[in-house]
Amino acid sequence: MREEGISMLPLSVVTIAHNEADNIASCLGSTRGWADEHIIVDDFSTDRTVEIARANGATVFQRKMDVEGIHRNWAYKKARNGWVLSLDADETVTEELKEEIKNAIQGSSEFNAYSIPLRTYIGDFWVKHGGWYPAGKLRLFRKSKFKYEEVGVHPCIILDGKCGHLRKDIIHKGYTDFSDLFYGLDRQTTLEAEKWFNEKRKIGMAKALWKTGDRFFRTYVRKKGHRDGIVGFVIAVHSGLYQIFSYFKYWELKKEGIV
Repeated sequence: MREEGISMLPLSVVTIAHNEADNIASCLGSTRGWADEHIIVDDFSTDRTVEIARANGATVFQRKMDVEGIHRNWAYKKARNGWVLSLDADETVTEELKEEIKNAIQGSSEFNAYSIPLRTYIGDFWVKHGGWYPAGKLRLFRKSKFKYEEVGVHPCIILDGKCGHLRKDIIHKGYTDFSDLFYGLDRQTTLEAEKWFNEKRKIGMAKALWKTGDRFFRTYVRKKGHRDGIVGFVIAVHSGLYQIFSYFKYWELKKEGIV
């Protein structure tokens, strides 16, 4: 995304995408003229994601998503700069965050990575409670010091060195409505169940029910999700359902003995 006559930050922004035609232009627009490279690793989208990305100056690679950790590590290795910002297709960078990132990577720093707060929206509603904000995520890192555990669901980060914390937000337009929130639950819980099965975890019905109730209670009460009204209640229900659906699918895998 180099632009003639403009001095840009030696930073590679990396976005993993699949059928993100509705979001990708906004994501790319938020980094244009600031970061000197924005890479899109596309999981063979069937919509106009690739066309829009190229029209907006992105460098596009295509690779089939297999194991999430492996896929992400492959994507980050494509970056030409030492510092990488991992940005989802439904996320944008604010002007305030741009300045904070610039100061972080151009100064002399003891940190090899930084977490950044995510400001997540359901429709036009900013979710401020229930553990959703500030919900700092490690998104800015030195490429040579960072990688993901190579597993398929919730891969852990492996960082060589210390992590600092930035204060300005990434804007995450995560869900258009409640239907969108629940849409991915089936796939996510399938992956979670397969992970539990492969790890040979011992999970009984009593534990599954307790964890389901605990997730709802933590989200709605302890993390003050109730302050977000009906949105907070729906999020707490979603959190509990994630646990119990994962257990039901895990139980089926154990019964069948296969993944």
